[in-house]
Amino acid sequence: MTAGRKSILGIALLIVAMLFGISYTTEAQNFVLVIDAGHGGHDPGAIGKRAKEKDINLNVALKLGKLVEQNCPDVKVVYTRQKDVFIALNRRAEIANNAKADLFISIHTNSVAGNSQAMGASTWTLGLAKSDANLDVAKRENSVILYEDDYKTSYAGFDPNSAESYIIFEFMQDNYMSQSVHLASLVQEEFKTTAKRRDHGVHQAGFLVLKASAMPSILVELGFISTPAEEQFLASEAGANTMANGIFRAFQTYKKEQEAKAGGALTQLPKNNSVTADKKSASEAVKKEQAPVKQTESAKTEKPVFKIQFLTSGRKLDNNDRRLSGLKSVDYYVEKGTYKYTCGASTDYNQVRTTLRQVTKTYKDAFIIAFKGDEKMDVNEAIKEFKANK
Repeated sequence: MTAGRKSILGIALLIVAMLFGISYTTEAQNFVLVIDAGHGGHDPGAIGKRAKEKDINLNVALKLGKLVEQNCPDVKVVYTRQKDVFIALNRRAEIANNAKADLFISIHTNSVAGNSQAMGASTWTLGLAKSDANLDVAKRENSVILYEDDYKTSYAGFDPNSAESYIIFEFMQDNYMSQSVHLASLVQEEFKTTAKRRDHGVHQAGFLVLKASAMPSILVELGFISTPAEEQFLASEAGANTMANGIFRAFQTYKKEQEAKAGGALTQLPKNNSVTADKKSASEAVKKEQAPVKQTESAKTEKPVFKIQFLTSGRKLDNNDRRLSGLKSVDYYVEKGTYKYTCGASTDYNQVRTTLRQVTKTYKDAFIIAFKGDEKMDVNEAIKEFKANK
């Protein structure tokens, strides 16, 4: 078909759509975002003096979805709920999985019993809670299953209020951890800079709704409903708009990065990065930024090398930065424009697990990743290979 005929056909289709009232778009929706408003129906979530968590969550979720729908025509938005109804945790994840979602964002509001001063937003990814405070957040969010009939069968005996039940998260590795942590970091940056909220950082904990979601997933805690001033802000239209806009801006950044990656914007990484950026062209400098700091041990042994990722940064840190002191084998790699710092490299997984216990005393949300040669690999596969070669 010639270009002229294609153009005529396109105009004809548009006229037919207008005549018959058909919603017509020339741009395909090829990115699926699932927005999950936590709690709902007979599950109110945390309760403040004048507001309920379920209502704050839904208001922000709908505003976020509207921003995406108005500004991103190539994105299909799927909601786990759009009104005040109860949705089981496993059903929320099922909705995302059935939609073949590219991203899952669960929206919640925090609370601390007996504390009316706590303020600030935080964003969470799936993992083992490294502190009692983190575990408490997971317990509160997972306690939703107690509203479900026969939850012991549905969740294989999981008790949301028992610390022992959370041991399962120690041995579970999230295939989307890197992407999830990166998105969480983008959200927190927006909350801090554009929303002007207190930054409570990126954390990990054992959330059932994230565990069952087969895509990059985050859980946002908008603030503390237990603090009157923050409750008033979050329950207001201005506050809800501010928080929704922050998440939306982070989503835009994340999506653009994914598109650049899918479009082959990043060229193949060089094996030798000994030439400094100031002696090379701009394009070569970009390549260097993406390359590992040095040739990893796995390049020589072809065995997986396990490392502990303990810190992310939007810029390269100075070698004498205090955050890097006291750690062995400190290294970094660059992923989607974010500098990710690691330490404790070893081909012995058990040794790295032992080191992790020490590192988490300072960096509570540190976790294990794996490389083979210069390529990051699935840590589950790396663990299997380590055990097979023992």
